[in-house]
Amino acid sequence: MKRDNKLGVIIAIVVTAATIAASVATAIVYFEKKRKDDEDLKHYLDCSIQ
Repeated sequence: MKRDNKLGVIIAIVVTAATIAASVATAIVYFEKKRKDDEDLKHYLDCSIQ
């Protein structure tokens, strides 16, 4: 039983690490896209004013 318990803990740690990594990657992609959209909007507004 102790072996199964250790295996369960290891699997839980791996799953938790994968979840955290996926969340960080999603946040990075979201904020990068938002930053790019803001830059595009600023460029568009600058060009339309001139």
